[in-house]
Amino acid sequence: MSAVPLPGFEARYAAPRWLPGGNLQTIWAATRSRHHLGTPPPLVRERWTTPDGDFIDVDHLQRPAGAAPAGQHLVLFHGLEGSSASQYAQAFAVVAQARGWAYSVPHFRGCSGEINLAPRAYHSGDFEEIGWILQRLRVRSAAPLRVVGVSLGGNALLRWAEEMGASAAATAAAVAAVCSPVDLAAAGHAIDRGFNWLVYSRMFLATMKPRALARLERHPGLFDRARLVAARTLFEFDNVFTAPLHGFRDTPDYWARASALPHLAQIRIPALLLHARNDPFVPAASLPGAAQVGRHVTLWRPAQGGHVGFPHPPWPSHTLAMPTAVADWLQDAA
Repeated sequence: MSAVPLPGFEARYAAPRWLPGGNLQTIWAATRSRHHLGTPPPLVRERWTTPDGDFIDVDHLQRPAGAAPAGQHLVLFHGLEGSSASQYAQAFAVVAQARGWAYSVPHFRGCSGEINLAPRAYHSGDFEEIGWILQRLRVRSAAPLRVVGVSLGGNALLRWAEEMGASAAATAAAVAAVCSPVDLAAAGHAIDRGFNWLVYSRMFLATMKPRALARLERHPGLFDRARLVAARTLFEFDNVFTAPLHGFRDTPDYWARASALPHLAQIRIPALLLHARNDPFVPAASLPGAAQVGRHVTLWRPAQGGHVGFPHPPWPSHTLAMPTAVADWLQDAA
């Protein structure tokens, strides 16, 4: 695979003219665009016990009774505070259903609607959890998996591919990271400033803080409650909660060690990195160039799309264009 950006989605995608700018394309896609063109694909939930005695919930696309076994299995790792109900997860479900693929959305701990049992939660470099989940799903699949990671989930997925090297091919035929903050420091500082802080950072904190406090009730002394309540930025939240709970010294240490950017050349399976150049909180200047990735990595850089937005005309727009293009790439990559 070539690391040079290839023609395709990045060359042909254009946002609706009435949605200019990355913020509008991000917010509209999440709140107003259609994520399916009829009835939402049915999902069924399965609960897995983790090696440390906790649990995660995995939602699977429900296949018709008597359907032939699926030839391909698509797995999606969601973004920060996401779930199988996120607009992109629903859109990928539509694409998988249309192709007759199996489809699974594992939830990071605490993101399926119920606080997990263990003190730990999830983070942007959680490649060990990714690996355990993919191993379990691979046992059920007729062929190596096609795997998508969105935003935070994409960075963690890339970290898994980097750590596994050539051995990743036994589990995954190809991986794709969509709008992933591969430079966590650049993205973290961007989301904590100005309009991004006012809209996105505060939105994330509104769900992350209550979940963290629920863990504190279950595990007294886990962190400093007053400092967490006072946190006004994701940097401050990560300093109190995410970093120390997952073995990092502080937020800068977490962002440095969990970022996929420094290790992209170690990937040995086909990997797609898709980023819109107008993503509000993944700065284009922080994205890798061809010289920073190996020959297995493909870069797509459409000018528009926002953060996991990519609304497609006509009115009121839909979000199926990006998942269709990514699934096409995954199907052809290996």
